Amino acid sequence: MPIVYEEEIRKKAVLDVAEKMLIAARTAPKARGVDNLVISVAEKDTIELIASKMKEMAEEGLVPDFFVRDANNILLSDALVLIGTKISPMGLKYCGLCGFSNCEEKRRHPNHPCAFNTGDLGIAIGSAVSVAADARVDNRVMYSVGMAVKELKLLGDEVKIVYAIPLSAKGKSPFFDRK
Repeated sequence: MPIVYEEEIRKKAVLDVAEKMLIAARTAPKARGVDNLVISVAEKDTIELIASKMKEMAEEGLVPDFFVRDANNILLSDALVLIGTKISPMGLKYCGLCGFSNCEEKRRHPNHPCAFNTGDLGIAIGSAVSVAADARVDNRVMYSVGMAVKELKLLGDEVKIVYAIPLSAKGKSPFFDRK
């Protein structure tokens, strides 16, 4: 009777968890029921592209040097969950959480984040990482990776804020005790 070693199924298991994370992010509560999220999974070739872009951004002095550390870090991941949001005000007459008096005034500043969009993004990220934690898959939320994803427009032109969650299932998490 043949046996299957964990090493043989690890990547598939991590990708299965990544898919469940996408669903958790999608079904997380959203302000007024409006969904502005774009959610995806990146694998090896795309992870390498993102890491290369991060290093390029650091070399050009556009971002801090720790982007190189994070770029090398994601190369150790089996998958990368990407979660971003479009900026679209909720159409509220009385709010001001974004710093403008109302959504109408905020619309005159299309690149300025809506507090509800960023709040929804945070809730979705929390839902996604809870799935990874429940599955005992190592992960870390990284804005640095999201900046490169945004620069590459991997989630489209409309997505203005992106976070990435690298995933790994090894003997020790590569996402902590980083140098």
